[in-house]
Amino acid sequence: MANKEDKTITANIIADGPGELTPEELESVIRASVGGLELTPEQIRKYIKYYNMLVERNRYVNLTRITSPTDAAQKHFADSLLGASLIKENARIVDVGTGAGFPGIPLAIARPDIKLVLVDSLAKRVNFLREVCEALGIPAEAVHARAEDAARSDRLRGHFDHAVSRAVAPMNVLLELTVPFVKVGGSSLMYKGSAARDELAVCGRALAELKCKARLVDCEAPWGARTIVAAEKLAPTPQRFPRKAGSIEKNPL
Repeated sequence: MANKEDKTITANIIADGPGELTPEELESVIRASVGGLELTPEQIRKYIKYYNMLVERNRYVNLTRITSPTDAAQKHFADSLLGASLIKENARIVDVGTGAGFPGIPLAIARPDIKLVLVDSLAKRVNFLREVCEALGIPAEAVHARAEDAARSDRLRGHFDHAVSRAVAPMNVLLELTVPFVKVGGSSLMYKGSAARDELAVCGRALAELKCKARLVDCEAPWGARTIVAAEKLAPTPQRFPRKAGSIEKNPL
């Protein structure tokens, strides 16, 4: 159950916001779509607080178009958790182009064993992410940088078990932005919709250049077709990747 402070925050939002996301609704949505994942009352409380902070900040900063309680429960929280079973224990994860923190923060709430770094290019979003992580007690780092630049940092390049990304770019672009972060033997987990197979079909060059192989993991979700594309890194990323900002989108692999 939410504590007194959380109820006060919710009440303020209901007056002119999208409404209240209740613990019961959130738990029901997650249980129906993410099989085998059990959440504690404290974890549910953190999701509710995150939602309240998201809706409040979204009044002033464009973080998301999805703000109604049911849509947020499904398309933000439960959707982010679809990849939880693909992440190994005690993994180091980088969320590339995280935006308002999805899927990284929901994964960190459900899987406190993971070590999370969030990367985003917009300072206002990064400031929000830092506030959320502090409020929820999540020991994550939020990095203000373009993915192309962050992936060339000695501190971040090749240091992660998994990269995660959701609704960032076409798959052949996303591979170049995410794979350099990952260790050999690790994987880039790309959350995709109904077009995942079509996108993967044109990624042969990208997979070859970036030394990867990919598989599709279909997920049943009441809110639409969802597929996670898991690209396993087979060898070190050539130093020329990722290319400079602009080059990747103009001339994708």
